Amino acid sequence: MAMFASNILTEGPVALIGGPSSGKFAACQIEAALDDGGRGHSRMDTFADYIGYQEFFLERTKYNLGYPANLEFDYGALSQLQPFTINNAGDPFIEGNYCIHSRQFEVGVLDWFAGLWEIEKDEYWGYTTSGGSEANLHGILIGRELFPEGILYASRDSHYSVFKVARICRLDCVKVDTLVTGEIDCADFKRKLAMNKNKPAIINVNIGTTVKGAVDDLDLVIRTLEETGFTRDRFYIHCDGALFGIMMPFLKHAPQVSFKKPIGSVSVSGHKFLGCPMPCGVQITRLEHINALSSNVEYIASKDATITGSRNGHAPIYLWYALNRKGHKGLKKDVLQCVKNAQYLKDRLRRAGISAMLNDLSSTVVFEQPRDEGFVRRWQLACEGRIAHAVVMPNITVEKLDEFLEELIKGRSSWYRDVKVQPPCLAEVIGPANCLCPLHK
Repeated sequence: MAMFASNILTEGPVALIGGPSSGKFAACQIEAALDDGGRGHSRMDTFADYIGYQEFFLERTKYNLGYPANLEFDYGALSQLQPFTINNAGDPFIEGNYCIHSRQFEVGVLDWFAGLWEIEKDEYWGYTTSGGSEANLHGILIGRELFPEGILYASRDSHYSVFKVARICRLDCVKVDTLVTGEIDCADFKRKLAMNKNKPAIINVNIGTTVKGAVDDLDLVIRTLEETGFTRDRFYIHCDGALFGIMMPFLKHAPQVSFKKPIGSVSVSGHKFLGCPMPCGVQITRLEHINALSSNVEYIASKDATITGSRNGHAPIYLWYALNRKGHKGLKKDVLQCVKNAQYLKDRLRRAGISAMLNDLSSTVVFEQPRDEGFVRRWQLACEGRIAHAVVMPNITVEKLDEFLEELIKGRSSWYRDVKVQPPCLAEVIGPANCLCPLHK
């Protein structure tokens, strides 16, 4: 064991697993073991114990505030399915020749989301994706196939995958300005639409922006299109609901994402609010649109309109299990708790004199970026420019927020001990009313 480990460890187990003290990942090399007489399995078991990966993940899981992932789940009952290569290649609604699949669970999940977003079972098509980025690619690609000459409009606060999709699909992309909240500025949207009236519009609407958790006004976007002369046969709307797409329907007075409105597709991440061991997502579109992508694949005896070939068949089972365990009542409880705890965090930050913003109906709290990189890494905060954010998920309790606040306030007292060093002004980024710098306090 010692000889095996010495080939791959550079600074001990902590360095190998990228622990907090190392600040980096050492290379995890794989040693060939062709003639070990079948002993490789036991050696890897010992190796796994030695590097302590489970302990590392348990530790890091306690301090994830910056990235949306519900880490409060228990899928132990599904562990018996791990020995199987479950592959949902092809169309979820067509039985192919590969029989080790979970299509019945996948369709159950899709039906659930179709109901959530108000589209009849015989009017939609969808599939489980590898995550939000693939779902965005699929949604925008449908728009491109329907309108080959179309222009993609996306707010500057859209997820980076949207602009990646524009490059992949070689789409002309117009970035639309945003309000201080992070919501799309429909006045700027209208101006830019008017400059391209002769070309169809493909629009990405954010149901919760990545950094500020802002929700674009879908009704206003539609009205802006119509006022600019775009009839419903000349635009396609994809709604990126990675996090809030599943939360919004459970909030009173929240604007609704619904296929009763002229939208083309909606996507959501499965590993974020619901919680899942593997990244995954759900994409729902109108059945009438899917022929633009669909093709017959003889090899798998199925039609295929998905992005990837092989698709994770475990993910739909996990999503089905989570939705059934929680139910609408449990999901609503989690949503309301997240929003309540986010408000608690924002109020505590402001009472401590720290600039902070929280959009309505959001669980993403934006505040000044901590000056200590070690603190940022410890709490795994997502930062952009002068701001950072915390995304309050069901596993983030008030006690955990208190621990975070205690460390932040204590650290801040030393970061700004020198009177010459002042907290940054964030008025332009989060609005004067939310800024508590010396100028706006």
